[in-house]
Amino acid sequence: MNVGQSLLRRPFLRTTLATALALVAVATSLGAQRAELEKRIRREVLPNGLEVIVVENHGVPLVTVEADSKNGSFTQSPTYEGLSHLYEHMFFKANATFSQPEAFVNRASELGAVFNGTTQEEQVNYYLTVPSDSTYQALALLSSALQSPLFLKDELERERAVVIGEYDRAESDPFYALRTVTGKALWGSAWSRKNPLGERKVILATTPEQMRTIQRKYYVPNNMALIVTGDVNGDSVFAAARKLLGSWPRAADPFQVDPIPPVPALAKNVGIVVEQPVNAVLVMMQWQGPGAHADIPATYAADVFSDVLNQPGSRFQRKLVDSGLWQSLGVNYYTLNNVGPITIQGEVAPDKLREAVAALNKELLEVVKPGYITTENVDGVKKKRIVGTMESLERASGFAHQLGFWWAVTGLDYFFGYVDTMAKQTPDDLRRYASRYIIGKPRVTGVLLSPETRRAIKLTESELAGGGVP
Repeated sequence: MNVGQSLLRRPFLRTTLATALALVAVATSLGAQRAELEKRIRREVLPNGLEVIVVENHGVPLVTVEADSKNGSFTQSPTYEGLSHLYEHMFFKANATFSQPEAFVNRASELGAVFNGTTQEEQVNYYLTVPSDSTYQALALLSSALQSPLFLKDELERERAVVIGEYDRAESDPFYALRTVTGKALWGSAWSRKNPLGERKVILATTPEQMRTIQRKYYVPNNMALIVTGDVNGDSVFAAARKLLGSWPRAADPFQVDPIPPVPALAKNVGIVVEQPVNAVLVMMQWQGPGAHADIPATYAADVFSDVLNQPGSRFQRKLVDSGLWQSLGVNYYTLNNVGPITIQGEVAPDKLREAVAALNKELLEVVKPGYITTENVDGVKKKRIVGTMESLERASGFAHQLGFWWAVTGLDYFFGYVDTMAKQTPDDLRRYASRYIIGKPRVTGVLLSPETRRAIKLTESELAGGGVP
């Protein structure tokens, strides 16, 4: 099972819905893309609150059946840190219908299914991709796991060991240490709600009752979506969903019962030095960015801003990378409902670290000045972002994963309007975003380097925290 955003993709062998939409996105007027998506994406909410979403795509005889829960690390108090991910592992284990060990897996194999799940900050998804003639059977298999998990003690013990194995592999990656320490500094008391992988001691102490608590609270129909994409008939899918899941009882809204606490604001600059046996020096600067629940316009500007600065040949790249100061440098914003991180990350030679960081600080002050980001810059990357966004839905399963993420994090209305709103972004929008969230705002600056390099250049955390922050 996977923690994070990486999705398996392989291209269709013929023109698909996504390719057609990508071409339409650039060629049509504002508002046309929303209409196109709303026409192709069919939705029905069952009386128990389960949202069923169907996208027909008859390019190949495959279907992806996916269940998405508004769960993930953002629901985790410190005593549950990592348990949304462990629950994901237990999803494919014994349930009332498939009660024997490996029965779920064996049934999936009989159907020829490729199946997996992923846990992220604000979404957990489970999917099976099957031949289209096995659609109903795949829906039945998924519905059994959703409604009646058993959480057998011996299976939980085995899956804890599997998750700890993932934890061990993550810890062996030097970048994990940097990402974890900077994340704890950036999010403070909210760290458990930004850490899908979790904490070892919490995972090792998990009980079946904790799994049942998660199920009763978050795995309820009014907190989930069923998404079916590919070579299907929409009416048949809706009928199957009503039959298999229509009697699943509604429960209380989990976020009314247990609201997600606000992310505490970062109060001051923080410097972090992580020593690992690495050759290059990795620098990660992070800010608390916009949250989709509070500042939707800034999330669109953030995407375009990142693209403008990352564009080969941009002034940002020419000054900092093409000049030889940085070996690589990238800007990113990760959309979340509850405050997404802004990250600038790059590699630099040890003897250029201070000069490179100073140059980056100076350049960030320039980006909000008129003329630094031009209309031509923005228009160029908007078109690429629009086409890239739609082409990322190239495969039916990819479309399901994208829909599931946006359904859980921002709501599908955001997704429907993404392309059209992207097309409206201006240099002024980007400058407002940078001024509000980056320039002069508290940040965490983390540096990953070898102990020998640190001794040689005498780098301190106080220097990183206070040295020329824009």
